[in-house]
Amino acid sequence: MKLGLTASTINRIAFIGNYLPRLCGIATFTTDLCEAVAAEYPKKTCIALPVNDSEEGYSYPARVRFELTEKDIDSYRRAADFLNINNVDLVSLQFEYGIFGGRAGSHILALLRDLRMPIVTTLHTILREPDSDQRRVLEEIAGLSDRLVVMSKRGAAFLREVYGVAPEKIDLIPHGIPDVPFVDPSFHKDLFGVEGKLVLLSFGLLSSNKGIENVIAALPAIVARFPNVVYIVLGATHPHVIQQEGETYRLSLQWQAQEKGVEGQVIFYNRFVSLEELTQFIGAADVYITPYLNEQQIVSGTLAYTLGAGKAVVSTPYWYAEEMLADGRGALVPFRDPAALAERVIELLDNEAVRHAMRKRAYLFGRTMIWPQVARDYMKSFDRARAERRHFIAPGFPAKALDNRPGDLPPLKLDHLRHMTDETGMLQHAIFTVPNYREGYTTDDNARALMVSVLLEALGSSEALDLSPRYLAFLWYAFNAETGRFRNFMDYQRRWLEVGGSDDSHGRALWALGTLLGRSNTPALHSMAGRLFEQTLPAILETSSPRAWAFALIGIHEYLQRYAGDRRAGKVLEELAARLLTLYQSHRTEEWRWFEPGLSYCNAAPPHALLMCGQSIPNEGMTEAGLESLVWLTAVQRADAGHFVPVGSNGFYERGGVRARFDQQPIEAQAMVSACLEAYRLTGDKRWRKEARRAFDWFLGRNDLNLPIYDPTTGGCRDGLHPDRLNENQGAESTLAFLQSLLELRLAENSLLVEETPSP
Repeated sequence: MKLGLTASTINRIAFIGNYLPRLCGIATFTTDLCEAVAAEYPKKTCIALPVNDSEEGYSYPARVRFELTEKDIDSYRRAADFLNINNVDLVSLQFEYGIFGGRAGSHILALLRDLRMPIVTTLHTILREPDSDQRRVLEEIAGLSDRLVVMSKRGAAFLREVYGVAPEKIDLIPHGIPDVPFVDPSFHKDLFGVEGKLVLLSFGLLSSNKGIENVIAALPAIVARFPNVVYIVLGATHPHVIQQEGETYRLSLQWQAQEKGVEGQVIFYNRFVSLEELTQFIGAADVYITPYLNEQQIVSGTLAYTLGAGKAVVSTPYWYAEEMLADGRGALVPFRDPAALAERVIELLDNEAVRHAMRKRAYLFGRTMIWPQVARDYMKSFDRARAERRHFIAPGFPAKALDNRPGDLPPLKLDHLRHMTDETGMLQHAIFTVPNYREGYTTDDNARALMVSVLLEALGSSEALDLSPRYLAFLWYAFNAETGRFRNFMDYQRRWLEVGGSDDSHGRALWALGTLLGRSNTPALHSMAGRLFEQTLPAILETSSPRAWAFALIGIHEYLQRYAGDRRAGKVLEELAARLLTLYQSHRTEEWRWFEPGLSYCNAAPPHALLMCGQSIPNEGMTEAGLESLVWLTAVQRADAGHFVPVGSNGFYERGGVRARFDQQPIEAQAMVSACLEAYRLTGDKRWRKEARRAFDWFLGRNDLNLPIYDPTTGGCRDGLHPDRLNENQGAESTLAFLQSLLELRLAENSLLVEETPSP
């Protein structure tokens, strides 16, 4: 049904997506769309909200009014508040899984759920076979958006058939392109020193999925027929590729050209060019080539640009190319087939009449794609969204119950962590807030610190790049190759005070190494951590501490998330998990649902480990034992008033005896937070979110003395709760316990499994 549109009532439009000068295709598109709408409708106010992938951000133009931080979910909620109070009439969202934080870009949901105005979302990726996270995110975005914009008919079909989106909610608007004249390629060739040459061109941010190697492999055959051919590869390497791999791919292409004997025909322009320069490069091309490696690309800005400029195009048959190059507007060749590519390029260069006819068809087709027309099409979509909005939400922010939007977490403050860390590692103790050199260092604390640094990396903190190598180096130094074990205590003069450390320190070191290997995306750390993990894994089987087993099991589980094929690690996990389950079964009674005849320290670690192993083995008995023991432990450690009360370290709690109320230790709250979050991930039961927050709130003052254990002025954590006062020392274990709890809660909040369910 067509909706009759009256004069537009939209005056303020906010565009959300990456934005120039950030170097990526989405940034270019968002900037071009925003500027095109602003130019076509000068009386309307257009603002932009870009997403930063680094702490330093970018030097944005004045149109940018608010910056989001990719991995900080709070910044998305603040952005929603900003938009709501600034009388924005409509939000235009550019959605691509990889640009927003959270699993499958789920952070953006936190923003969309709180908005009061209509939302029009442009989908830059629509997968035919999404995983569960990708499906859930896209389906919710579709539900929260008033209209969805796709850039191809196939994209619209996927929305209908795969995601169940109603056809009337979808607008097909082509990818915008600059309006350039239809010119002869020779007009621009002198700008690049290729006059008299036949120019082949590929452009875009360089990464290994572009398939440039197949064009270089095809060049010898092309050059044999046309010796005056040159192949220009235009574009800088993608910034994320630079971070992870450097220029490995570009160098491999250069080496390939040398091996094929065509290094004189290949020209690399390794930079991000302006739109004016880009149109000149495109203008100089006789044939444009997109040799992508698989079909799953629903849109390509580079192809849209060259098609609209009237270029002869040879492409592999990815989804967007099949649609855009139909009806003789281009030529398709099979994936990864240099011979077929060479044959098709030669045919086009050989037959000028065919090539120019293809160019003309492409250019005429592209007239509907120029930015002024696309801006008008978007404004029609915006007006439809505004007119069709069925539920007007009154001014004011959406009200949410506390169980749906719990209290804000404290800001992350790393001052005391840095204060306690020197060039060797993290010092063990502090006198008040001052590091106590006399007590030296421990492997236990540096393992905890390594875990915290890995969690920092997961949240996008640049601190991790400096801290992780330092703590990992300490673990490497702590390893005693003669015993296969870690030493634990080292004095300030860097002298080891023992040949071998405790079972628990060994297990905790494995936990840290497994977490790094399973979660970190810093390849430079993996080789050392992997070697250390492999060398120290066997010794855990010789230990007798159930908590050491639990620590190691959590680390092995993390490791196997990335290296599931490691059979030895899998066997160690099964052996240790079986030991824990046997312990539980031998000590459990109706009144005492525990692994041992007493509760002592890090009590939530064994249930946590069994919950993980129950999933990964899988073993239903382990899962049931983990949940049952954790339910019992939460009841034991809950005061009548409802707050968290860890078993005190001044006597602990033996079965049949009197439970020690004090001294209460931060490590107990951290262990409970971690275990309850794992229980929530496994069951989806909101009670576990509440239990995790109950334990965390102990740090903030919801405890027996109503005193904050965490010190927001330093970022450190006090060492415990005495019957009448705080222990004012802020040592490593306590500070790391708080930081690990905070970071795990932030990551859990960021994940799909703990996102609030939107109201129906």
